[in-house]
Order: sequence, then C-alpha cells, then structure tokens
Amino acid sequence: MRFVPWQYIADWKCVACGYCCKLYSVVLGFPEWLRIVKTFGVAKTVADLNHLYIKRTNDGSCSFLCRFANTYYCSLQNMKPDACKLWPFKVLSEPKYGQAHQAAFNYGRKKLFIYADAMCSGLRYGRPTWEFNFLALREFADLALGTRKTQSKTTSDLAFASRFQVRRLRLP
Repeated sequence: MRFVPWQYIADWKCVACGYCCKLYSVVLGFPEWLRIVKTFGVAKTVADLNHLYIKRTNDGSCSFLCRFANTYYCSLQNMKPDACKLWPFKVLSEPKYGQAHQAAFNYGRKKLFIYADAMCSGLRYGRPTWEFNFLALREFADLALGTRKTQSKTTSDLAFASRFQVRRLRLP
C-alpha cells in the first residue's frame, strides 16, 4: 500500500470498480460484526485471535460485493462498516505515512492527517477542488470521528443506482 497526502488529490469519486472489495479484508468493530451476524448469520464473518472480518469468497472478494453489468456495489450499503465508508482514505491524529504538511487537515480546532490509498482508481491527482476539500474530506473526517454515520459525498452514485436497478428488476 502506498498512501498519498490529500493535498495532492484534486478530487475523488467512487467509480464502483470493486477493487477495494477485491484487494482488502474488512476489519469489523464488534457492533458492526453483531449487526452483520444478526442479519446474515455468523457464516458471513471470520475471526482470528485479534480481529473480526467479513468473510471473503473463493475468488478473494468481500462476500457482500455484488455486480450489476460492469458496476460493483456493496449489498451492505445501509450497514456498511466504517472501514468501507472511509476507504480509500485514512484519517489519523498523527502523520503516520509522512509528508505531514501535505497531509494536515484542519477540522475545527483539531489537526488531522488525511491520506489516500493510491490503489484507488477514483482518485484524480492535482490541486484539490473546493468540493473535495470542503465537502468530501469533511465528510470523511466526520465519519472517522463518529460524528456522522450516513454518506453522501463519500460513496458511489453508481452503486446506489445499480442497487436500485437490481431491486427493480426483481419486482414482479
């Protein structure tokens, strides 16, 4: 993994490519694990000595990754784990991945350090746009600090559209 400070990113939009769900394991907090187990059963999760995870399929993808045409979406959209809501961004209290000045983000009276995983195909590099800086990054910070639970700027419009289409197709 290579992390890039947010100030090198012009914009980010989820393109619903599914790479994040194919490449990474999702670590769950206990309340997230409990919601998933109550809804889908314990077989959709796995555990090791230190963590709880979403189970992966035989091809290595998250077991909740769905595909409609060439678009991927999460079937956990309404109970998506925090790790998924935040990806590809890491919101930290310390500059863990270097370049502190470029990663620094003023969030009220707090200084946070925000990095993006360079593997994400939805990143567009350059000077940050106003919308990215003042809307998307603030939403990521809110999500990371737990002051917000729902997403609008930090999820894919394509994922919602695909989910709606799949449901619509299944109706009689």
